[in-house]
Amino acid sequence: MSQISYKDAGVDIDAGNSFVENIKPLVKSTKISGVIGGIGSFAGAFELPKGFNEPVMLAATDGVGTKLKLAIDSGIHNTVGIDLVAMCVNDLICNFGTPSFFLDYYATGKLDVKTATSVIAGIAEGCIQAECALIGGETAEMPGMYSHDDYDLAGFAVGVAEKSEMDRVALVRAGHKLIALPSSGLHSNGFSLARKVLFEKMGMKFSDEFNGKPLIETLLEPTKIYVKTFKELKNQIVALAHITGGGIVENLPRVLPENLRAEVKKDAIKVLPIFELISKHVQESEMHRAFNMGVGMILVVKDEDVNTVLSKTDGYLIGEIKEGKREAVMV
Repeated sequence: MSQISYKDAGVDIDAGNSFVENIKPLVKSTKISGVIGGIGSFAGAFELPKGFNEPVMLAATDGVGTKLKLAIDSGIHNTVGIDLVAMCVNDLICNFGTPSFFLDYYATGKLDVKTATSVIAGIAEGCIQAECALIGGETAEMPGMYSHDDYDLAGFAVGVAEKSEMDRVALVRAGHKLIALPSSGLHSNGFSLARKVLFEKMGMKFSDEFNGKPLIETLLEPTKIYVKTFKELKNQIVALAHITGGGIVENLPRVLPENLRAEVKKDAIKVLPIFELISKHVQESEMHRAFNMGVGMILVVKDEDVNTVLSKTDGYLIGEIKEGKREAVMV
């Protein structure tokens, strides 16, 4: 009777081992103070940072969404890892948490060592930008669950915050100003709509020139990571809102108390060209709900700190906090 191996069933253990060896230097490149040991154990270890009176651990998890489909179809895999880290750490800082470490989950139908290594290289680069450590992860080869070339990503970021600094909503007051920090593009939201408009409705191709470069490069531009900006300006920031799915109108109210509203000057938004292109076939209200429109993060800032924040960032004034029902409105 013939014998069947795990490889015959579609899972290559040797490829998995080769992949782990490939990524060891990438993981090492992200090492920061607090990391204990390296990869290869059953769990990653990180020493609780000192200097906190009441340290609180924060955790955030996310994925990259259908932006992955563009990476897979185009064969460009080295940037979506940055997106993965960004989507998690940009959430952490909104609760005044400083990212400490990151873990990833990579699932695929058949492990391609070169592709997987490229993805992890992007994750490592994202961790370097976020000044946190990649301390572990999981790779799952699941034939029958995913098609041959498909893969999926999930990420998990953990950070630490001072307990007394976490409740930012309670600090927001009428008269505080809103400063927009520009996005680098679509970031990691709205790609199902973008793909339908650009490729199905408009019949565009990855190689089509857009804004001086192939369209695919604009679409795969990685999500901007705002951790360093947060660290530098922490004392001048009242609150932060990460502008992801739902846009400004759904994310900005998350930092508002019940009696205050955010008035955003629609004409002040520096809309990126890619959104102008998509908007030819999408209603304006839907654009503002699906996309960041060029704003990746909004800072709530006291009037006396506005000039300092503007001088140290590429941000710009976009609105103000006023008395009223808890909502964000475009005016």
